[in-house]
Amino acid sequence: MNRVYLELGPKKVFACSVDWPGWCRIGRSEEAAVENLMHYVGRYRVIATRAGLNFDPGDPVVVDRVAGDSTTDFGAPSASPGLDLDRVPEDEAARAVALIQAAWSVFAEVSADSPEELRKGPRGGGRDRDKMVSHVIEAERAYARKIGVRHKPLKDDAALAAMRKEISDVLGRPWEGGLVIERGWSARYAARRIAWHVIDHIWEMEDRAT
Repeated sequence: MNRVYLELGPKKVFACSVDWPGWCRIGRSEEAAVENLMHYVGRYRVIATRAGLNFDPGDPVVVDRVAGDSTTDFGAPSASPGLDLDRVPEDEAARAVALIQAAWSVFAEVSADSPEELRKGPRGGGRDRDKMVSHVIEAERAYARKIGVRHKPLKDDAALAAMRKEISDVLGRPWEGGLVIERGWSARYAARRIAWHVIDHIWEMEDRAT
């Protein structure tokens, strides 16, 4: 079953996969968000294949709805459904980390193949390649603190690799449920948010590189 939950912002809606971290798309209505999610099946399959997983989702089934906020309307998923607090078994944790690592790998390849100056988005907006790469890494450093992984600003590839290993170690082990740290994120939400941010910028960079 292709389980999906909907995050309902004041003006926009995110449709997010429960079982495939990072597969989230936005729309101006519930129907538009789900339709957009399914429109990206082929592009998400690139990530799943890199992770060594077969990705062939069936028809989407909405299993939950949660209230979003201004962050939702801005374009980032920010609400966590109740099911995120459920137990995370070992096989799910390993699968989630495989997908996150696949996203990191694909992002590195796409950024290496993209020009520094990217085509501007609507109204002339959007970061160029190097600024986008820095943004993804700095956001990831902030996200990592939500699961107890703390690093100073990263100065080189070795520091980035060390942080990502710690993220993988934390999210790759089973959890009995609840939050990873007090006032932090659940493991399931952290995996989704980290993967989504990398994948969203993969697709943005691909779209703006031409």
